[in-house]
Amino acid sequence: MKIAVLSRNTKLYSTQRLVEAGEQRGHEMVVIDHLKTVLVIEAGRPHIYYQGKEVIGVDAVIPRIGASVTFYGTAVVRQFEMMKVFSAVESQALVRSRDKLRSLQLLARAKMGMPKTAFAHNSKDLDNLLRQVGGAPVVIKLLEGTQGIGVILAETDKVAKSVIEGFLSLDANILVQEFIKEAKGADIRAFVVDGRIVGAMKRQAAEGEFRSNLHRGGTASLIELTTEEKSTAIKSAKTLGLSIAGVDMLQSSRGPLVMEVNSSPGLQGIEGATGVDIAGKIIEYVERNEFQ
Repeated sequence: MKIAVLSRNTKLYSTQRLVEAGEQRGHEMVVIDHLKTVLVIEAGRPHIYYQGKEVIGVDAVIPRIGASVTFYGTAVVRQFEMMKVFSAVESQALVRSRDKLRSLQLLARAKMGMPKTAFAHNSKDLDNLLRQVGGAPVVIKLLEGTQGIGVILAETDKVAKSVIEGFLSLDANILVQEFIKEAKGADIRAFVVDGRIVGAMKRQAAEGEFRSNLHRGGTASLIELTTEEKSTAIKSAKTLGLSIAGVDMLQSSRGPLVMEVNSSPGLQGIEGATGVDIAGKIIEYVERNEFQ
């Protein structure tokens, strides 16, 4: 098979591992910078140009689309789908997962556990907004934030109001969520491939930090998921239509609470913590679908 990894950087760990895993299984692996493609939309013959040449002979693509380029990246994935090329992550699922508010609404409809969340467009009723999520401390999140950027813990109602008013004055879209104290600065990432858990890790925030993201100095360790945590992760990925997903959950007194479902989860942390060849699992999934 000829498999294209859609990535802007060939030196990224996740990109390198996917290429390595594919080549080890005898596939021709290519990396395409999706931002440097030209999409030709023509009746009956959609096609793509990259580096001045038409992209032909690709059997499958594995999207690694950054949040900042979701619009163009998903357009490229959609173009490949129109060309009857299998995508490991469907374009619609990618768009769905990147809209944090829509994702939470879909997960809530599916009755998935999650931190109580509020969303507002103006600052005229902040008292009620904070009351709806249980009052301070609360977590305030920018809808467009990634890797823990734009996530703030407000310890008091006064601080929360000030931060919310500041964001709203800049026309920034934010979510306000209840703070899950018993999680103790830790969360779980379950890596789902084709409806199965292939690896899981517990991420612990650095001293004095409440965000457990590895990019924020958090540490990762192997964890054995409970039956409820496994089913929550699998159902969350399915709800958003993602065949590859990193499902982030908090351990709470009322069970696992889903924070986010990531459509382009990094491989370095999960492979390092678990010792599992996650990249190989992704290639195997691509093989199963291409050869069906």
